[in-house]
Amino acid sequence: MTKLCIKNGLVYARGEFVKGTVLTENGKITGITEADVFPTDCTVIDAEGGYVVPGFIDLHTHGADGVDVNAASWEELEKIGCFFATQGTTSWLGSVLTDTREQTLWCIQEHLKYRENSHKGADMMGIHLEGPFLAPAYKGAMPEHLLKTGDARLLAQYQEAAKGNVCYLTVSPEVDGVIEMIPACRELGIVTAIGHSGADYDTAMGAVRAGAQAATHTFNAMKLLHQHFPAIMGAVLESDVYCEAICDGRHLHPAVVRLLLKTKGWDKVVAVTDSIMAAGLPDGDYMLGVNEVTVKDGDACLKSSGVRAGSTLTTHQALLNLMEFTGEPLEKVLPLLTENPARLIGRYDRIGSIAPGKDADIVILNQECEVKTVFVKGSICQEL
Repeated sequence: MTKLCIKNGLVYARGEFVKGTVLTENGKITGITEADVFPTDCTVIDAEGGYVVPGFIDLHTHGADGVDVNAASWEELEKIGCFFATQGTTSWLGSVLTDTREQTLWCIQEHLKYRENSHKGADMMGIHLEGPFLAPAYKGAMPEHLLKTGDARLLAQYQEAAKGNVCYLTVSPEVDGVIEMIPACRELGIVTAIGHSGADYDTAMGAVRAGAQAATHTFNAMKLLHQHFPAIMGAVLESDVYCEAICDGRHLHPAVVRLLLKTKGWDKVVAVTDSIMAAGLPDGDYMLGVNEVTVKDGDACLKSSGVRAGSTLTTHQALLNLMEFTGEPLEKVLPLLTENPARLIGRYDRIGSIAPGKDADIVILNQECEVKTVFVKGSICQEL
């Protein structure tokens, strides 16, 4: 693969921007240097005074650009990844909405086909199962007749079929058998998040003690905090779990985003899009799994009930929104889209920061924080 020298940029490293040049070889970062002398056999990329930052990571997305993850062939998964690259995303998990066992296994097989081929866009690094072990009362867009009680054997079948590529699972703590299933998730290499839940505080904390590490789209589709009954909301705010946040200005008011960051700390909040196939497209009618969805003014809602159903958010817009909501600079906000999701999913040794030995997943932003160039494993996959 080509050696790269990305020069004349402000490089985000160790929590701050430094003037320097990023060197890559064979898809890996080999160093950051202040020297102006580069290897003669490298391709020089001029960042022109822009920001050189780690690629964005989206752990919770159901699709984009007209493609729904639940119905996507491996070629269509590639289409999603190519769109995501235009937004600065370099790694993502495909979120499979609760579906039949047969359709879930089909989604898994399409992901494996995807992994067998080369790619031009963001890397779909694995699968997120949102369900089926969820509470009917907080089902959101989940088809109620397909929800199940905790079933470690079924999950093990999914993971075996996926050859270990199920990375992330959303469960409701109050559902029978779920808390008992969480240690099995860890043994299977799956990070567990709690959500879609009306669990009381003690039950939710029981899930945390059992090994749950995150909360799915915090504040949304979960019982909220009451001073006498803290519920799942109180448990995820008090404990050390990571909290997903959909920062589109619809799912969370900007003040709630600021409150979440103040309560949890900036190192425990993970920005996700929860995007659907409508992301990147105009208002209209779309699908989310088996659900018909209408998007109006960029807001996605179920046709049947008007309940909000995912988002049309992108990671790049989430970045801009977070800067606007908090008034904080780029370097303060970046970890929510890079380091934090990488740490949650156990991939920080490979992605999430610009450091020697890591994948060369790099985004060049101009001074207005617009995405200009995107590299996935050292290859240019987007250049604007």
